[in-house]
Amino acid sequence: MTILTGKARLAGITGWPVAHSRSPRLHGFWLERHGIDGAYVPLPIAPGNFAAAIRGLMWAGFAGVNCTIPHKIAAFEVCDAVEDSARRAGAVNTLVFRDGCIVGSNTDGWGFLANLRAHGVDPGAGPALILGAGGSARAIAAVLLDLGVRVTLANRTPANAERLARELPGLAVIDWDRREDALADHALVVNTTPQGMTGHAALDLGLDRAGPGLTVADIVYVPLETPLLAAARARGLRCVEGLGMLLHQAVPGFHAWFGVEPSVDDALRRFVAADLLPA
Repeated sequence: MTILTGKARLAGITGWPVAHSRSPRLHGFWLERHGIDGAYVPLPIAPGNFAAAIRGLMWAGFAGVNCTIPHKIAAFEVCDAVEDSARRAGAVNTLVFRDGCIVGSNTDGWGFLANLRAHGVDPGAGPALILGAGGSARAIAAVLLDLGVRVTLANRTPANAERLARELPGLAVIDWDRREDALADHALVVNTTPQGMTGHAALDLGLDRAGPGLTVADIVYVPLETPLLAAARARGLRCVEGLGMLLHQAVPGFHAWFGVEPSVDDALRRFVAADLLPA
């Protein structure tokens, strides 16, 4: 058990609410594994208090924080500098406090690519179809486009998809009702919507037109196997669940705050997944 001292390094996750976050469990595992004098704590911050609270955390000696809903845009705005990953994603999920300055990045896209590769999937193997047009969709589309992948997006609200396409040159948009026809022409399909998450309806996506080489990825991780992934697995398609993205996206922040680059392995996956299982 790690004992905190007066020299402990501090980080955490901000959200409203934030009690549901598994990030303290995840980072706590790494802190314990590496015997680091530090802590990673949940920080419930109401939207109206965000900017003041972040600067207060910096001056209180925190090394940085993660930001989740609804703070990712506000985090972008509070930064003194933003890395290209955040600029391309249009949002920040990781803040590093350095010499009185706030530096923002977005590790969602990086975590998505790392999770694909951990499952033996080459992100650049072929065209990708993204379902949804929220912040995660933008981050994932940006990193795939940067790899030279042909990326197509379908969203229930066309205006949101078209806006994203204007902000990310090279991104193609198709009507939502053409999403199943498009499967035959893509090597990867990614669900970035909340559909399939516990408490939400399953994603409406038939896989009859899917080619045998299609990889089906879902960024939802509660449950670990969504109805979409279960249907894909039944067809013999390669599946990539969302938990790995959560684990991999945490690596850069932990490295920046605590000075150790942690590994994502089976022990970590089992430890975090144990908190996702129904009681």
